Amino acid sequence: MADPTHLPQNELVDNEPQRKEIYTYDAPWTVQAMAWSHKLDPASQFRLALGSFVEEYSNCVQIIKKRNTSKGDEDSPLYKACQFEHPYPCTKILWSPDVQQGSKDLVATTGDYLRLWNLTDDGSGNGTMTAKKEVILNNNKKSEYCAPLTSFDWNETDPNIIGTASIDTTCIIWDIEKQVARTQLIAHDREVFDIAFAQGKDIFASVGADGSMRMFDLRRLDHSTIIYETPGAASPLLRVEWNKQDPSYIATFSADSMKTVILDIRLPSTPVAELGGHSASINATAWAPHSHCHICTAGEDSQALIWDISTRPVEDPILAYNAEGEINNLQWSKTQPDWISIAFRDKVQILRV
Repeated sequence: MADPTHLPQNELVDNEPQRKEIYTYDAPWTVQAMAWSHKLDPASQFRLALGSFVEEYSNCVQIIKKRNTSKGDEDSPLYKACQFEHPYPCTKILWSPDVQQGSKDLVATTGDYLRLWNLTDDGSGNGTMTAKKEVILNNNKKSEYCAPLTSFDWNETDPNIIGTASIDTTCIIWDIEKQVARTQLIAHDREVFDIAFAQGKDIFASVGADGSMRMFDLRRLDHSTIIYETPGAASPLLRVEWNKQDPSYIATFSADSMKTVILDIRLPSTPVAELGGHSASINATAWAPHSHCHICTAGEDSQALIWDISTRPVEDPILAYNAEGEINNLQWSKTQPDWISIAFRDKVQILRV
């Protein structure tokens, strides 16, 4: 992945000669949140949103871009197209999945609250943008205190739906147009750390500090299904990633774990695969947006590994990349699936796979 001198050539690597394999962006702070734009910008090869991690109230979000260039002139750098202040570090950031022509260019963030930001071209002709806070969504207006939001997901089938996860044990499903909570449900016995929608608009899963993964259906919220629990419920589950190409498969990992657990929701409780390969804790996973059987994992051993789960047992990754620091985030571009972004320290690297 992105470094042909260290990797075997295989079917995922594009062998066209003299093409740039890695782009690096240096941020002025540690990068925590990161997301690829769903919209294709005719003037930009890449558009990503980055969230800072600074241990104080004042943080910020940057939008970075890379200009489209002709072949043979791929060295134009990633540049800051926009920056705006954000209270506390973003726990997650996502672009709107609504790619219809004329739709607003929205970015959502979570931290103390769920916020939506509207991005528009600033008219300078330099590819730079301005950001305007569109709305703050808060379901507890009677209190001056809020329970921090740990994560959220934006429904790709119905972009009017966002689901948030909170340390107060609840998940909230938001109606973005009406700016109201459609439902708030107690999802776990302890803090909820992540939420993810499956294909379609009704099914979602959550994970939390109680060590369980639970599946919900918006049409029948009177009960949930426990898909998986860590042995003895001893370790919190931190992330949940749904395979959008094959919604039977879902990935998760627990705190301080060096393995990613792959589950088949038709056969709950027992993992169909456990992906090792790391020598330190995993921090992020991402399914390939264009393949039902490929997933990338990244962690504190500075490695990003791509796996093929189509043949089991899965013993070794098919691609590996060694970064210069502990990787704390990883995103696979849906609109340009031959590119993956990783974040470590104050750097973002975009890697060709």
